[in-house]
Amino acid sequence: MILKNILYICQTTTKTKKVNSKSHQIISFFFFLICATFYAQNVQIDSLKRILGGTKIDTVKVNQYNKIADLYKEIDPDQTFFYAQRAIVVSLKKEYHFGLATAYVNKGNASIILGNYPDALKFFKDAQTEFKTALEKETNKKRIKSGLARAYASSGVVYSEQSDYTSSLKNYEKALKIYQEIKEQTGVSKTLNNIGILYKSQQKYPKALQYLKEAYKIQTAIGEQNAPMTLTNIGVIYFELGEYQNAIEYYEKAKAGFSKNNNKRGFALLNNYLGDYYKEQNNFDLANESYQESLALYEEIQNKFGASLALYNIGLLLQEQKKYNEAIHYATKSLEYAHEIGVLDQTFHSEELLSELYQSTKNPEAALLHYKNFIIARDSINNQEMTKKFAEAEMNYEYKKKEALLSEKHKREIQFVIFSILGGLLLIVLGLVVYNRMQVKRQLTLKKDLAEYEQKALHLQMNPHFVFNCLSSISSFIVQNGTDSALKYLSKFSKLMRLTLEYSKGSLIPIDKEIESLRNYLELEQLRFENKFEFEIHSSENVEFNVGLPPLLIQPFVENAILHGLVPKEGKGKINVDFDVQNEQLICTITDDGIGLSESKLLKENSVTAHQSMALDITKKRLKIMESITSKSARIEILELNSNKQAGTKAILYLPVQYIS
Repeated sequence: MILKNILYICQTTTKTKKVNSKSHQIISFFFFLICATFYAQNVQIDSLKRILGGTKIDTVKVNQYNKIADLYKEIDPDQTFFYAQRAIVVSLKKEYHFGLATAYVNKGNASIILGNYPDALKFFKDAQTEFKTALEKETNKKRIKSGLARAYASSGVVYSEQSDYTSSLKNYEKALKIYQEIKEQTGVSKTLNNIGILYKSQQKYPKALQYLKEAYKIQTAIGEQNAPMTLTNIGVIYFELGEYQNAIEYYEKAKAGFSKNNNKRGFALLNNYLGDYYKEQNNFDLANESYQESLALYEEIQNKFGASLALYNIGLLLQEQKKYNEAIHYATKSLEYAHEIGVLDQTFHSEELLSELYQSTKNPEAALLHYKNFIIARDSINNQEMTKKFAEAEMNYEYKKKEALLSEKHKREIQFVIFSILGGLLLIVLGLVVYNRMQVKRQLTLKKDLAEYEQKALHLQMNPHFVFNCLSSISSFIVQNGTDSALKYLSKFSKLMRLTLEYSKGSLIPIDKEIESLRNYLELEQLRFENKFEFEIHSSENVEFNVGLPPLLIQPFVENAILHGLVPKEGKGKINVDFDVQNEQLICTITDDGIGLSESKLLKENSVTAHQSMALDITKKRLKIMESITSKSARIEILELNSNKQAGTKAILYLPVQYIS
């Protein structure tokens, strides 16, 4: 059954003319790869079974089951399934992923031998999954990676048999990458060799030569036994390219290699290729010698398949030399072996050759008989090939369908993972942004609090300054006006002080209270200076009732207008205090018709100047702090009025609009 499954992979022909023997030699090559020395394997199996009987550790048992399953695959695939299943049961129980993966590989190999390619692919896929899991959980990484590479390479073999060369190459390349990573040179050379043969089957000879030569280089370095076979394949490619000199050079190298490793099957196959070469060169003697040596080697190892092929090639050679009777002898023997081992393909070719030979010897009855047998064999092969193609097409369709579904599922899983990761990253970024905003807000709050404390400190500096000035005014007033007037003045002063102290605790004072405070102060100063001036305080309708401003901010400018502008002036003067809101700014204007800034400086009243300088410096600091708190402009302008109609000074404060909550 094994031989039949192997042989039916090969292509057949319906032509009735002479057939080139190369295709049959390729069949032999695959046959040699699968055949093994059954006796040696049985000895190994018996030895492993004895060891298994005394094993108590479950993981060791699994490894023994897998070794036995591997040895059975070429003798009895059913036994491979049996022992691999035992390995699976124990591996699942112990969560031994490496043992489970190896068992799947064994089942896959057995499925290949039985020609069940869809099952083989499924087992290899399962093996790949388990090897990847083992990489995450187990420590012996190199052993696991080697198994994973083997699973990929085995998938490549299956795809190659299904003529899906793209998928085959993809899996071989994955295997090659892993073997190179773990520096497993034997695996590297075998995979390179498989890729070379894959390209050879597609007649992509330059690529095939590249990989086969690279494989041979490694095989030579590590002393691998299959090196002569690689040389043989290289020689075959050169032969098919018509580069006969290169072909014979590699055949000779292969011959030297086979003589050292005693690989009789490989040497027998090489002699078949040598026979083809010499036949092409019309050197029939050397061709016959090579074919005869191939036949002798096959007979020695009792390989009737190879012997049938060698006999057929000798028959073809004798036919070309018109030695028909001798050719009939060899062709008949070839047909006997083909019948004996049940190789329908070789039967087909041998029957065709015999029909032609009997036709040449003027024996029409025998020629007709063999021709009929040739037609029967051809039809059987064609039917089997057609059935196989339909079966393969159906299996490929089902497999592709399942693979597409799995691919779509895998794609969705990957998308879910990607979106989950992106979602997680987004949450982290949002968290960082929120945290950063909280930190910034906290810092701004601290800065604002600090600015407010500084503002209050400046308020506290203004209070004693204001009180000192008021007390000086009272002292002067008492001296100049007597007791009764002083009592009236003190009454107004106490009212002003209560109002000032009450609102100096906060950072803002309502505008109406500020106006009330300014009115009280101006009335005191009017009393002190015996109505030396008049005043007006005006607030536009743009100013809302809950607008606020820092306390004692306007008073120093009113005081300066009285002392430095109006008192030195001859005659009666006037002060105007106006409040307005424009472009989201509170504009406070203090205007007097006094002597003006320039004239005031000339008087050089040092004590008053000192007071003015202190109050003005403090006010400028307060305005800067107000800017930092509100992030809006706060400034002051002091202008001298020197027109013909009016002289004096105008102080304008531009403040951000703030509201009392």
